[in-house]
Amino acid sequence: MEQTRQEVSGAGADFDLGQFYQIFFEEASENLDLMEQMLLELDLRSANDEELNGIFRCAHSIKGGSATFGFADVAELTHQMESLLDRLRRHEVQAVAQMVDVLLESADAARHLLARHQAGGQGQAVSTTALLRRIADLAAGLLPDDAAAAVSATAAAAAATPAPARAAPKALAPAFAGQARALEIRIGPLERPEQADAIKELFRDIPGLGSIRDLAGAPANARWFAVQTAASNEELLDLLAFHVAKEQVQLRDAAAAPVAPSAASQAPYEFFTGAPGAPPTAPVAPVPAPEAGAETKADAEPKGAEPKAAAQAQVESTTIRVDVKKVDQLINLVGELVITQAMLAQNSRGLDASAYQQLLAGLADLDRNTRDLQESVMSIRMIPMSIVFNRFPRMLRDLANKLGKKVELVTLGEATELDKGLVEKIIDPLTHLVRNSCDHGIELPADRLAMGKPEQGTITLSAAHQGGSIVIEVRDDGRGLARGKILRKARERGLDVSEQMADADVWQLIFAPGFSTADQVTDVSGRGVGMDVVKRNIAALNGSVEVDSAEGYGMKVSVRLPLTLAIMDGMSVGVGEEVYILPLSCVVESFQVDTDAVSTVAQGSQLVKVRDEYMPVIALEKIFQVPRFDLDKSSCIMVVVEDDGSRVALLVDELLGQHQVVVKNLESNYRKVPNVSGATILGDGTVALILDTGGLVRRARH
Repeated sequence: MEQTRQEVSGAGADFDLGQFYQIFFEEASENLDLMEQMLLELDLRSANDEELNGIFRCAHSIKGGSATFGFADVAELTHQMESLLDRLRRHEVQAVAQMVDVLLESADAARHLLARHQAGGQGQAVSTTALLRRIADLAAGLLPDDAAAAVSATAAAAAATPAPARAAPKALAPAFAGQARALEIRIGPLERPEQADAIKELFRDIPGLGSIRDLAGAPANARWFAVQTAASNEELLDLLAFHVAKEQVQLRDAAAAPVAPSAASQAPYEFFTGAPGAPPTAPVAPVPAPEAGAETKADAEPKGAEPKAAAQAQVESTTIRVDVKKVDQLINLVGELVITQAMLAQNSRGLDASAYQQLLAGLADLDRNTRDLQESVMSIRMIPMSIVFNRFPRMLRDLANKLGKKVELVTLGEATELDKGLVEKIIDPLTHLVRNSCDHGIELPADRLAMGKPEQGTITLSAAHQGGSIVIEVRDDGRGLARGKILRKARERGLDVSEQMADADVWQLIFAPGFSTADQVTDVSGRGVGMDVVKRNIAALNGSVEVDSAEGYGMKVSVRLPLTLAIMDGMSVGVGEEVYILPLSCVVESFQVDTDAVSTVAQGSQLVKVRDEYMPVIALEKIFQVPRFDLDKSSCIMVVVEDDGSRVALLVDELLGQHQVVVKNLESNYRKVPNVSGATILGDGTVALILDTGGLVRRARH
């Protein structure tokens, strides 16, 4: 890594390109993600030029950046990918599934290579020899037997229509019908000296292309050739693109008349020194060197794409990259500001409004501005669910091919936003749920047809806001859960089950540690590890999981999570001398109740009737063993909270108010406390516990 940095920075004193490494790695990762997404969405039967151009641009940008920073292995791989994509978008080869496969594998290899460079060269290098050979074969029109059979009809139809003469490797045996002419070709700057030798071999290997010989007088990193050929400039450029980038090639007649593809730009460097025996000193019209991420003339999109390109340029110019640590620090500072504002508001309650009118007005403005600032800062950390959903099409495609199934992935609510910290933690549980739907849920095509279903199954990923939470659903139209099989497996494991159990309780059995209904263990599933981890990870995020299923029709798993873990709206309640915080999104209503309205049932459990509905009563005084110093005071207010689809009534002494609270992690500062999800600092400096309403609801159930 250090050697590469020195070589790259040798062009200018004290100029180190290493300062731009991180930006390059991030942009390369984004381009690889975009390339993968477009490859998965590519319709092989009717691939249009805009789609192929978009994929080509991604490879082109990565190649250019890699060559600039001296990452030769990445540049070579993406250059070969670019060559195949160039032939595809020129319709010189027929798009087949094997091309998508090799390009996806190449993108994965490029990720590994880039990660190794980012880590300073540590780790095992990935061999790309086989990939490069497969790409070259596909670009040359050499297809595997199955792919060749799949496109035989297309090839026969194409043979009936004379195709224009296009340059290609010797496997395609081109013909050059033009008049022989004398050209001079400049290649450079060269990444590797053997590129020039490969170009000379190209003239020897392709019949009828012509002759080539070296010319003296070129700089050390470039080569000049004298050529006699009947090929057109466009055909020569297409041929040479298999070995060097088009922006490295410059053509001109031997009479020194400039005939390069574009004469609109000035030469970025001088080619002639005027030494004896050097080529003529006439000006050379080079192919313009593109800026990072830009295209050459041959790469340009149709005119109809110009507005889109302009819009993209505008988006990029209005965004900046910010380290996540800086955003987290900003959120922490805003949290402290919220606490300070709450303290000022509490201390100002006893002030005379007429004497301190200006001060109180300023505090009211501070309250409003603090809330607006908090919402703005939190929105910076919110990212769309598309970041999560975009990783599943590739995974599902590979898994479906491995299992011999046909699966379509449908995503809904990709624009729904979630806190970045939650997004990172929800990826693994969702990955397991999607794999589970493909492996256990979706049937084989023949089985689906026998059941009267379409042979292609559907897995749906959706996200939507509901109150102060986000609900993410994973649905499939597969075989669903088999109630009888689950109960039988549960009995074999010694679990306490009965035929009278409700469906919802039976479905929850799949989350038991080590529970699996698979008949045999595979490398995909069957070990009974996964669903229990899914539920545990989601519960750690103060979330919940619900399962709904109908045998033969499919299954739905709903994951409910809070929108953010940093700042939330809460309701403070008093019990004795203690203050507790309830998440406002879970509070349904509150009311005053007489002790006679509370009924005691078996084992001391209490119920209260609210509008013809009985719900469990939880006395916070007993749960947290709150001491009583005022014996005349009693809990006579009930707050109804809802979580996981169930409601309970919490018995408290008084309602203190609603306000924003800054969530502090209690576990990292103290330890895990049952029925408590965190803590916060109140305006008077005291600490209040934030209650885990999901835990309280589950406690009431059991």
